[in-house]
Amino acid sequence: MKQHFAGNKSLRIALSLTIASGFALASYAQIPSGRGRGPIYNSATEITVKGTVEAVNQVTAKNGWGGTHLQLKTESETLDVHVGPSWFLSQNKMSFAKGDQVEVTGSKVKFANGDALVARDITRGDQKLKLRNDKGFPVWSRRGAR
Repeated sequence: MKQHFAGNKSLRIALSLTIASGFALASYAQIPSGRGRGPIYNSATEITVKGTVEAVNQVTAKNGWGGTHLQLKTESETLDVHVGPSWFLSQNKMSFAKGDQVEVTGSKVKFANGDALVARDITRGDQKLKLRNDKGFPVWSRRGAR
């Protein structure tokens, strides 16, 4: 009888460890690839908006990473558009200025107590820049290149 109970106890421990590992992996999957620098891309919240650029902001993180954000005025709201690294925009000869008319496809997320749009594609005039792949991974990263 004692052996049977010990076997069940081992099974319960193994099952508990498996469940705990699953929770740990699920939590890890929610951490942004940028190690906490920005919101996570969520393809379930993907939208396309058109609007006017009200401001172009260069954001610098503590580690020196520099990114470009746009304040985009649409018909219904003003969104903080997280575009991508400034160097990536320069490399692709894309820049933005106040008054530009743009179309952005991206993931609308809550960030810093407000709405933000993590850009996947941006079109200005006849210029289109792909920033993320269809799964939301940045094209400037190894994961986005796949």
